Formats: sequence, structure tokens, C-alpha cells
Amino acid sequence: MIIRGGGGAATNSPRLRRRCASVTFPAMALRPNLEPEPMLLNVPDEAGRLKWPDIFGNDHPVELEIGAGKGTFLLGIAQAIPEHNFVGIEWARAYAEFAADRLRRHQQTNARIVHGEASWWVRCHIPDASLFALHIYFPDPWPKARHHKRRLIQLPFLKEVHRILVPGGKLRLVTDHADYFAHMQEVLNGQTDLKVVPFESPVALKPGAPEGSIVGTNFERKYIAEGRTFHAAMAVKPE
Repeated sequence: MIIRGGGGAATNSPRLRRRCASVTFPAMALRPNLEPEPMLLNVPDEAGRLKWPDIFGNDHPVELEIGAGKGTFLLGIAQAIPEHNFVGIEWARAYAEFAADRLRRHQQTNARIVHGEASWWVRCHIPDASLFALHIYFPDPWPKARHHKRRLIQLPFLKEVHRILVPGGKLRLVTDHADYFAHMQEVLNGQTDLKVVPFESPVALKPGAPEGSIVGTNFERKYIAEGRTFHAAMAVKPE
């Protein structure tokens, strides 16, 4: 699961595209002959803000996951809450295509995957007051001090979160990185648009989930096996 974002820079700039184009990913043991269509959304940059009914064919509440990875959490929550629609954004194309193929194989028509850069996609394509919830689990912590400005959770991004959530909409955050969590808390406590509340899991975990699970992502399972500690936060847009 790769997430790029943060700050208020224009992330669709040629300079960023050049930098991002140089990023390489480790070899991924994914299924051959993937068929991501029609679950992989192809949204041109000039499309502007989307209309969810045009995508899903209904006006059900919409939730967004940033950093969908192979789609484990997205598939699980879409199955658990069929009366909601779900969109997952994933930066790594191989993972995005795998997740989309996974949704297709399970005929999960209330979920879609987007291959794109999260903070820019949110700014350009998510309509005002249109999301019931935003899920961000195990985002890239950018641990080096000189890279902290690249972290997704920044004050300008939280302004966007406030814009896109419906009144009462929830932002959920989980990380295994203590320093990034301290940064998240500092940013959350430094704004007034969202109200910080105790964390609540978005869905009941499946039977057999590893002890210590919070949301049930692939990274969470991996980190539980490594004995890592998780940190979770939640904020709500006031009614």
C-alpha cells in the first residue's frame, strides 16, 4: 500500500509527475491475467468533481479509502455494508489492478478502485459534502525529517477532509508509526473544523482475524505478526 500526498502543493505538476515516475516498486507476486475492468475507474484529469450516482447508479452513502492496497479492507467493508458505496484510491498501479480484479471476481458492484495520487485526486474529483467516511490506514510515514512535508496528514489536507465529508462524516486513521501518530495528533489538535472523538472500528472484524486487529488490512496482518503497536484516531465533521 503506497500513499503519496500531504501539504498544499499542486501534486499534478510536471515536476511531481517526473519525481513520481522515478519511483520503483518491489516485485509483486500477484495473480496473472488480471481483469480490472469495470471496477477500475478511469477518470481523466479534466473531469472535475464527480457525481457518485453516475458511477454507482444510485444515491447511497459513499465512503473512501486512501491506500487501498490489494483491496482486502475495501472488499470486506463493501460486503459488510452493501447499502453503502465504496471507492479506494491506490498509488501503485499493480495493486490497484489487483484490487479491481478482486472486486470483479467477487461481483462487488458497490465498490470501485482508482489508480492515482491521493491528495490531488481528493482535491480535483471529490464533490463537497459527499462522503460518509474517509479511511486512511497505514499511510506512508515518511520518517526522515526532510520528508515530513510529504506526509498526507497536514492542515491543508484536513481542510479538504472537512470539505468532502457530510455533516457527521468520520475520518479514521490508523498507523504503526509512533512519530507519525504524534504528528497526526498535533495536526488534529491544531485545527477546529473536525472534532476528535474516540476511535471506533468501521466494521466488525471477520472470525479468525488475528488478535490485535483494528480494521483488517493486509498491512495490519503483517504488522501484527511482527509484533508492532498500532495507533488509531478518529475525527468527525460537526453536524
